[in-house]
Amino acid sequence: MDLFTFPPLAFLLDTAYQTLMGLSDLLAPLAGAASAALAIVIITLFVRAALIPAGIAQARSEQVRTRLAPRLREIQKRFRKNPERMQREMMQLYRDENTSPLAGILPALIQAPIVGLIYAVFLRTTVAGHPNDLLSEHLFGVPLGTSFVHSLGQFSAETALVFGILLALMAAVAEVTRRAFHPPLPADPDASPLASAGVQRLLGFLPYLSVVFAAFVPLAAAIYLAVTVTWTLGQRWILRRIYPLE
Repeated sequence: MDLFTFPPLAFLLDTAYQTLMGLSDLLAPLAGAASAALAIVIITLFVRAALIPAGIAQARSEQVRTRLAPRLREIQKRFRKNPERMQREMMQLYRDENTSPLAGILPALIQAPIVGLIYAVFLRTTVAGHPNDLLSEHLFGVPLGTSFVHSLGQFSAETALVFGILLALMAAVAEVTRRAFHPPLPADPDASPLASAGVQRLLGFLPYLSVVFAAFVPLAAAIYLAVTVTWTLGQRWILRRIYPLE
């Protein structure tokens, strides 16, 4: 079942699409054939800016969780044979600190429908029953509806340049993210499953998933992803200094 055939969702999707195309028309005198790509960048920056409060809430929650981690581990060790008592003590600790174990999840849930709506525009060939003209626009001669993987059969210098720059940028951002925000190993190797070597290797690879994903989606979506991961890195770097982890 296609959720975007549901009238309210179809209306929201068409509104997002019309906003992008309208902005593209406004930018055409300035950006020419690249106006649609520039519109994607501007809309992405606008969406990410609107979600800054959610990012701040996540940073605060991460700081609180890090501060409470030793006390939570102490409760887990002390009441490991009494799960009900352990849960009561953990929830009491959260209440005493005026926070919740879901504090870091709720902002992400708020972001999901907004980001999902914008992203859906880039993946659909039709929107509200009409062709998605966004995907027929070009960036330096490469259609925004073309993906890196699907273009391998008829590769061109323009395709190699555009996708090469985007994927290289995202790979660089992923590597900086991996180095700067890789979760530290617990002091007690038995305290968390995150301490295992296999899990650590997996966590180190996670920032690169966006690079892999960008190779399979249309160029319009790849542009959206590149701007998003770059913004996210900068935002996390700033918020980590405002809300440092102990």
